Amino acid sequence: MKITVVGTGYVGLVAGACFADYGNQVYCVDIDEQKIENLKKSILPIYEPGLSEIVQRNHERGRLRFTTVLSEAVTDSSIIFIAVGTPDGGDGRPDLRGVRKVAESIAQAMNSYKIIVNKSTVPVGTGEMVAEIISQNTEHEFDVVSNPEFLREGRAVDDFMKPERVVIGASSERAAAAMREVYGPFVRETDNPIYTMNVKSAEITKYACNTFLAMKITFANEVANLCDALGANYLDVKHGLGSDSRIGKKFLNAGIGYGGSCFPKDVRAFEQTAQDTSLPVPLISQIEPTNERQKLRLLQLIDKHYTGANLQGKTFAVWGLAFKAGTDDMRDAPSIPIIQNLVQRGVIIKAHDPVARHTAHSIFKDTIQYSDTHYEPLENADALLVLTEWPVYRESDFEKVKSLLKEALIFDGRNLYERQRILERGFTYYGIGTNQ
Repeated sequence: MKITVVGTGYVGLVAGACFADYGNQVYCVDIDEQKIENLKKSILPIYEPGLSEIVQRNHERGRLRFTTVLSEAVTDSSIIFIAVGTPDGGDGRPDLRGVRKVAESIAQAMNSYKIIVNKSTVPVGTGEMVAEIISQNTEHEFDVVSNPEFLREGRAVDDFMKPERVVIGASSERAAAAMREVYGPFVRETDNPIYTMNVKSAEITKYACNTFLAMKITFANEVANLCDALGANYLDVKHGLGSDSRIGKKFLNAGIGYGGSCFPKDVRAFEQTAQDTSLPVPLISQIEPTNERQKLRLLQLIDKHYTGANLQGKTFAVWGLAFKAGTDDMRDAPSIPIIQNLVQRGVIIKAHDPVARHTAHSIFKDTIQYSDTHYEPLENADALLVLTEWPVYRESDFEKVKSLLKEALIFDGRNLYERQRILERGFTYYGIGTNQ
C-alpha cells in the first residue's frame, strides 16, 4: 500500500518507519528542509530506541522516502496521515493551524479518492473541520478518519509494531476496511483488537485514555504524600493497590509528577473541551495543578532536611533531566522547575543525562554544568538528586557514590532505590512516600 505521513516529529516518524518496515511504500513529508536532508542521511531529530535502525534500513531499501514536496506524495498515495504538532495554544486548546494548513494542501493536491487520517492528537470535532476544509478545496471523493496513537516515549517502536489495540474512527465502511488492511499485519501475531467507531468517539478515546492515566499517577502521588505525613510506606501500599484487578499495577509509581508532550497538553485540552460544552469536570480540572505541585515535592524534602537554611553556594549533583527514561524529551519535565528553583536560590547544579544533555542546554543554557558520566557530577557535591529513572543510575556503585559526595545524602524523586539498603550503606535518604 502507498502511504504518506505528513510531519516527521515523534508520531509521524515512528509511524512512517514502522509502516515501511511492514512492506508499505511510505512518503514522510515535512516543511523543514534541513530535517528532511538529515533524515536522508539517517540523522534523526529525536531519540527513540530502535528507530534509527528501522529508518536507515527502509530508506536504503527504497520503501521510506523523505521529501518536502507534499503534492507529489499525495498524488502517489491512497492514505495520507496528518501527524503534525498540535501544541497548547495558550488557553488549553490545541493549536490546529498546522492541521488546517496540511488539510488544505492535501485537498489541492488530490487526484483521486483519498483517505485522510488524523494521527495527531486533536480535539473532538477536528475530523469535521478537516472534512470541511478538504471539501472546499477539491472535487474528488475522500474520507476523513481518526486514528489516535498510543505510543509511549522510550517504547514507541514496540508499541507501534505490537499495539494493544488500534482505534479507527471512520464514517464509511470503505475507509474502515482500508484502515483494517493497513493495521492487520501489526495485530496478526498478538490477535489484539482493532476497534472501529465513529470519528468523534475515536477523538475522545485518545483524550480519555491519557487523562485517566494522568489521573492515576496523580492519585498515586497524593497517596504517597499522605504516607509520608502519616508514617506509612507507599511502596507497601502500592502492592495492596496494584493487586486489586480492578485497579491494576501499572501507573502507580509515586514520584515527582509526570511530564512529556502528551499528558500535560492532553489533560488541559480535555478539560477545555468539557468547558466549551459548559459541562463541569472538577475531577479532571484538578489533575494538572496537582501534578504541578508534585513536581516541587523534592524541594520540600530538601528544605525539610536543611531546616529552611540558605542553600546559597551548595552544590547538588543531578541524575536525569528528561521527563522519563528512554527519551531525550524534556517537555514539561519535572527537572525544569526543580533545577530552576534551586539555581535561583544560588545552588550550583552539576547534571547528567544519558541522552538529554543537548535538549537540556536549550532550556538551562549555561546556568548549570553538564557532565559526560553520571559519576562526574558527584565529586564534592553536597547531595545527589535523582530526577529520571534511567537504569544506569539504578545499577551504580554506591561505595563510589558515597566516596565522591561531600555528604552521603540522596533525594530520590523516582523511588529508584530500596530505602533500607541505601540506609545500610550509610546514606541519608529521602524518597516519595517512603520516609516513615
